[in-house]
Amino acid sequence: MFRFFEIVWNSFKMALEEFRSNKLRTFLSLFGITVGIFCIIGVLATVDSLEKNVKADINKLGTKTVYVDKWDYTGQIPWWKLINRPVPKYEEAKMLKLRSSLAKNVAFNISTNGRIEWEDEAVTNVNLYGITEDFSHIQTLDMEMGRFLQQNDFDGGANDCIIGYSIAEKLFTNPAKAVGQQIKFLGKNANVIGLIKKQGQSMLGGWDFDECIITSYGYMRTLIKEDNAQPVLMVQGPENVPMSVLRDDIQGAMRSIRKIGPTQTDNFSMNDVEAFAAFAGSIFSGVNMGGWFIASLSLIVGMFGVANIMFVTVRERTGQIGLKKAIGAKRSSIMTEFLLESAFLCIMGGAFGLLLVFILTKIISSSMGFPIFISINILSLAISICIITGVLAGIIPAFIAARMDPVVAIRSK
Repeated sequence: MFRFFEIVWNSFKMALEEFRSNKLRTFLSLFGITVGIFCIIGVLATVDSLEKNVKADINKLGTKTVYVDKWDYTGQIPWWKLINRPVPKYEEAKMLKLRSSLAKNVAFNISTNGRIEWEDEAVTNVNLYGITEDFSHIQTLDMEMGRFLQQNDFDGGANDCIIGYSIAEKLFTNPAKAVGQQIKFLGKNANVIGLIKKQGQSMLGGWDFDECIITSYGYMRTLIKEDNAQPVLMVQGPENVPMSVLRDDIQGAMRSIRKIGPTQTDNFSMNDVEAFAAFAGSIFSGVNMGGWFIASLSLIVGMFGVANIMFVTVRERTGQIGLKKAIGAKRSSIMTEFLLESAFLCIMGGAFGLLLVFILTKIISSSMGFPIFISINILSLAISICIITGVLAGIIPAFIAARMDPVVAIRSK
């Protein structure tokens, strides 16, 4: 074991000496490794971080949830086939909960944009949501202050509302002042009873609870015309039920509610959150494959560069190799020494690539508004790629060095 670590240390010192004595040649030869590691680790780190953020945003839409709407969110159905469909109705939400055997929670939501006023302050283009009781079971909302809407708010259509953190900042400067205030939207007054905890920026947009006002459906329908308020049904099933089974159950219940005949097509769309997550995953997978392809080309070029360095190194150290073999060095020791040196050279090239990726993550994180990080798995992958590339690049030169005749090697100039 001590002998092995001695070989490793000597190989590391030789790799550093090679870089110090031939800086330009070594750097140019390692540039392909640097570019390859930069490409693959840069793409993997960015896509991995992006995928985690997107999946977190998708989960915020509700786990095991199907959105029943006139519109298809995938964009696969032409709009002219959807425009004449009927919009979901509040009564359908109640009927769906009765007729569906798997619907655990069914919420009805209407929404619009509007201007919010408080004294002399105003905020425009605010998301206004009118929801039913089950909404809070599908969408988890943590309150910073105050309380969420209660059953009596829904039953009586009270003019109570909860406010998003960013809207509270814009209106009151200090969000803590929001609870207990009376604001005005869509021409009517409403009492702020709760402040939603800051959610942070969402990549998908989604509900964007930081920029919203939430009130009961009963109150909201007195302010706007329901059919023009983007009504949607949200149906959540049990955790242990597959989405395909839940979709079939909802489809059967909706067809029954709308009295759709056996030969007629559905006049509603079921937008599956998990299906959207799978679709997003396929996109990220494609981007990863593209990154691997570009990186592979760079790594192949870099591998030939490292192999060139090792061929030159073997030629320059022919006399040393002969002396080592003459005093008893085994072929395996000579071969291991050169393979390790080749691997260390690739690790040095990969280190430059990782430094560039680290700089890239800082730039993208600050410009795109979401954190990009290099996970331990990705870092381990980078080191593994460097070692494998180094071994492949140095295997032929190491084999040549190991098979040298000591007498011929010592006498060579």
